[in-house]
Amino acid sequence: MTKIYIETAGCSLNQSDSEVMNGLLKKAGFVTVGNAEESDLVILNTCTVKGPTEAKFWKRLAELRNLRKQIIVAGCIAQTEPEELKEFSLIGTTQINNIVSVVEETINDNIVKLIAFEKNNRISLPKVSKNKVVSIVPISSGCLGEPCTYCKVKQARGDLVSYDKDAIIKEVSKAVVHGAKEIWLTSQDNGCYGKDINSSFPELLKEVLKINGSFRLRIGMMNPNHAKEFIDELIQILKHDKIFKFIHLPVQSGNNEILKLMKRKYTVEEFKQIADRLRREIPGITIATDIICGFPTETEEQFQDSIQLVRDIKPDVLNRSRFWPRPGTPAASMEGQIHGQETKRRCTLLSDIFTNIKMIENERWIGWKGEVLIDERGKDNTWVGRNYAYRPIILEGNLNLGDIVNARVEKRTVHDLRGVLIR
Repeated sequence: MTKIYIETAGCSLNQSDSEVMNGLLKKAGFVTVGNAEESDLVILNTCTVKGPTEAKFWKRLAELRNLRKQIIVAGCIAQTEPEELKEFSLIGTTQINNIVSVVEETINDNIVKLIAFEKNNRISLPKVSKNKVVSIVPISSGCLGEPCTYCKVKQARGDLVSYDKDAIIKEVSKAVVHGAKEIWLTSQDNGCYGKDINSSFPELLKEVLKINGSFRLRIGMMNPNHAKEFIDELIQILKHDKIFKFIHLPVQSGNNEILKLMKRKYTVEEFKQIADRLRREIPGITIATDIICGFPTETEEQFQDSIQLVRDIKPDVLNRSRFWPRPGTPAASMEGQIHGQETKRRCTLLSDIFTNIKMIENERWIGWKGEVLIDERGKDNTWVGRNYAYRPIILEGNLNLGDIVNARVEKRTVHDLRGVLIR
């Protein structure tokens, strides 16, 4: 029997796609293994969101070829770079329901390329979850409207396709019955869910929160322009006791001129209004955001606007990255490209400033007491738990995944809180 290893890069949607491919292969009788070395065939589920991520893929592809493994390239790079991958079987982002047939053809030395965009039933497929406590439930694929000038995701995932609400509810209910304690609703942009099927993200959330059982809901990324459309509803939903007080709103820049060049559909002022309201009405909420350093033509003064924005809103999570020109995107051919040494300097400076902010903000959690859901194994015989605001709390003790325990925070680092169990 052919042994298959699935290697995944990228976002939670990619993780979900890999879980589904694993489930379909297991149902068909294939054996999946935990590392490439003991496998006969490797499925590389790829991400193209950043230049370094794509470069890492090409390096990994060369390594696997040297190991003489059969290879299937799946996901975003398979979708966007088929001409560069002519000698490999490819399976695109909307074709994962066909993974079994692609594997069967590939192990018989036939190259197969299934990369056409199709509207498939993505929800009800079998899956093998990487973490029994966490269930990742995709709610849509693709993007709405004109893509951002720096991004290749629309090339990889296509136009918005929202999945059937009843099918999503059924999938979440099934996950809860099978023991999931955390439900992640994921997509390229949760905020535009339903705009193609006469529905909305708040409407979906309200239905999910009616599901019986002990679970917490984590809502995935949404762009600020969509969040502002239903901010009143969103705030009320985030107050529900079954939902983590966590939100990911990527701002990308603290300067309006740069946001226009990026074709982001909001202003810095609108983003700050959303963040301020969330802080004011939901105490302790965790706000995550993203900043790109060194977008073409960005001056030092415009970059300083991004630094000031971070100082003003004090995000709890900051995904900062250097600008990387993605081939085929408008930003890659813009005039005013900034040298890599300068984008590196800016990103390092932003990281240093954020580190100082995070240490000060995390200090405020020392002494906090409350319930913590154990959702991950940590390092050195520790456990990672999440409190109501999705804050990671490192604990020691005789615990199991899915346990809900009472803990007190006694220390903090830049990345997490350190706690002890209490009765």
